[in-house]
Amino acid sequence: RRVEGLVHRSGIKPNWIAGQSKFWYRVDLGGGKREYLLVDAEKGTKIPAFDHTKLAVALAKISGKPIEADKLPVDSLSFTDPETILIQIREKSWRCNLRTYELTESKSELGRATPLPPNSAISLQNSVDETKISFLNQLTEDVDVFWVDATGKRQGFGALKPDETREQHTYSGHAWLFSKKSGEPIVAFLATELPTLAVIDGKTPRRSRKTPDNPEARPSLVSPDKLWKVIVTQAKMSLQSTSDPTKLLVLASNGSKEDAYQDEVFWAPDSKHFMAVQTIPEQEHKVSMVESSPKDQLQPKLFTHDYLKPGDKIAHPRPRLFSLEKQIQVSEALFPNPWEINQYDWESDSKHLLFLYNQRGHQIMRYIRVDVETGEAKAVIDEEAKTFIDWTNKVYLHHIPAAHEAIWMSERDGWNHLYLYDISSGKVKNQITMGGWVVRGIEKVDDVKRQIWFRCSGIDPEQDPYHVHYARVNFDGSGLTMLTEGDGTHTLTYSPDGKTTLDTYSRVDLPPVIELRNADTGKLIREIERADATDFLKAGFSYPERFVSKARDGKTDIWGVIVRPSNFDPSKEYPVLENIYAGPQGSFVPKSFSPSPGMQSIAELGFIVVQMDGMGTNNRSKAFHDVCWKNLGDAGFSDRILWHKAAAAKYPQMDLTRVGIYGTSAGGQNALGGLLTHGDFYKAGMADCGCHDNRMDKIWWNEQWMGWPIGPHYDAQSNVTLAHNLTGKLLLMVGEMDTNVDPASTMQVCNALIKADKDFEFLVVPGWGHGVLGSPYAKRRMQDFFVKNLLGVEPRR
Repeated sequence: RRVEGLVHRSGIKPNWIAGQSKFWYRVDLGGGKREYLLVDAEKGTKIPAFDHTKLAVALAKISGKPIEADKLPVDSLSFTDPETILIQIREKSWRCNLRTYELTESKSELGRATPLPPNSAISLQNSVDETKISFLNQLTEDVDVFWVDATGKRQGFGALKPDETREQHTYSGHAWLFSKKSGEPIVAFLATELPTLAVIDGKTPRRSRKTPDNPEARPSLVSPDKLWKVIVTQAKMSLQSTSDPTKLLVLASNGSKEDAYQDEVFWAPDSKHFMAVQTIPEQEHKVSMVESSPKDQLQPKLFTHDYLKPGDKIAHPRPRLFSLEKQIQVSEALFPNPWEINQYDWESDSKHLLFLYNQRGHQIMRYIRVDVETGEAKAVIDEEAKTFIDWTNKVYLHHIPAAHEAIWMSERDGWNHLYLYDISSGKVKNQITMGGWVVRGIEKVDDVKRQIWFRCSGIDPEQDPYHVHYARVNFDGSGLTMLTEGDGTHTLTYSPDGKTTLDTYSRVDLPPVIELRNADTGKLIREIERADATDFLKAGFSYPERFVSKARDGKTDIWGVIVRPSNFDPSKEYPVLENIYAGPQGSFVPKSFSPSPGMQSIAELGFIVVQMDGMGTNNRSKAFHDVCWKNLGDAGFSDRILWHKAAAAKYPQMDLTRVGIYGTSAGGQNALGGLLTHGDFYKAGMADCGCHDNRMDKIWWNEQWMGWPIGPHYDAQSNVTLAHNLTGKLLLMVGEMDTNVDPASTMQVCNALIKADKDFEFLVVPGWGHGVLGSPYAKRRMQDFFVKNLLGVEPRR
């Protein structure tokens, strides 16, 4: 709360004017002040969107109250033509003539938030786009305001008095709920990218009834030429003439409940063949939990859900090929044990069917091409890895039917890059990108221009290798063009006409910079905004410090951050807390600027808080990533401890005799693992909802990194197996209703610790799901735990 509103001009939402290369935006200047600006992207100019003083005078005239030019009470606006704007103030809209600044009331509603039923209030996951929503209470009584998180939990934000308006900072997709003082919910609203006005008028929207599922109402599985319709049951695959329904041909009848045909068909463009899927279902694996304190009844509830774990039998899909007369047998030799088969496609001449096969164990990926006349299957792309193929992050396939080509992503040369394949021959035509850097994702592919727009990192050797940049390249690997430049991690958005981009970049130690660039060349047109953190720094806060040391191999850089309390005294020593998450699916050290990183609030208690990405995490070289293979227990601790020691050598204020560690989910597994395997270094740890035994956690995440079949390394690296090694102080947390990681994983650690006669603290949060550290109570308990055990101070309430 102390830092809220101290960084100004830090973000914009461009509002493009239809049919023009112009956009307007609003910036907040602090102290309730704001400014509206107009950018002409073609000319590269930036001017006030209108005369703020004249509009303030006009608004004061209709309201009878003085209005300051830099505090215009405008909730939303729109340019209707070059000389007119439509503005919304509370529940009324006004047209403003920009020549005379005459205001006339308009019936058009602009920027009104859509009212939703109270029971639909739930925030979208991963909302990161900052926005604002204004609340207006039109009732004659106070209403309570709640923010509702992605799990449905409410957090109070005070009350609104009758006729009161409040502007609330929020994020796009965040849900806001309003209720009477009696607790009766009234209405909910979902924040959008643009500022909106939420009017509480006492009308409670009702949830619309869904139309019941009607098999006859489903889209028919009709051929492209509209002559044939596929009739699918679990047991049969039949073909029916659309002109003569009595003409019905059974093409296959070997299905059953245990091996059923799926209601999904992929027709060839010439309507002469189609492909369907027959699937042996996965095994049933139920996980049951008792909700001790349900909201709607006194007695506990039993909750059971489906949850496959490593080693379980998974579904077995197989493609089935049919002509208009019969089934064509396809050999399954190239796809015998699928984790997944998807991306079904046809060659433009309809002679070949294509699909992507990911083999269980994630060491083989094949792009398979089937001849529709013979059923012969051939792997036109055959990717194999000695360790793993990162199928959740680094698999990309783009088929170009007209050219009989495909763009393929691979780490075969040690870095994540793109390759152009000839589908007919199955040979690589050329490597598209190459070098000691990685492709992070594809933005767009233009088959006509034969160009690819993509995200990458590590491409500038002078910058942090995790910084995300944007680039374009031709299919043949030529013409690599950087579309971003500044030293930071970037986010790029395109203008509606595609001619310009808005490039926003920042670092943990650099507030956002927003630039207008040419979309084709990446050339800078002009700087739009540069965030002002003067008030933030005057308040005593400092930016997190980036720190780099060498990994266990003595060569590789390990990147991390150091966060100090605002009252940091360089003459004192501070205990060190490490925020850990070593999940191999990503990299986790923050790279963009935040005025209030979560680690800062913990540092304020008197700690130096650090975070780093050790070997085994993602977005670097293949060798860097491979450290995690069948080795999640490693968690990069060898690199982390070296990083700590290098940082302490430079900053003696870091007391490495008092090091704590905390984390959630995989980070909870890592935090406890640090205590159990490196208890000589880590003296106290908090493990929240940890996946402490990889055999107990969800199948897709754990088999990806620990491999399949299940081997003895699963048991050897389990925190349950290692629990007897505990020497430091431990706080375990878990939510009793965690559907992400089976809560029994934490309970089994408790059991092992009890059997080993080890002391520890344990917190179960009733009704809570995954990540109880998100609750204020659990966060306070963690803070108290470290204050007591590392600062040696009894926490005050």
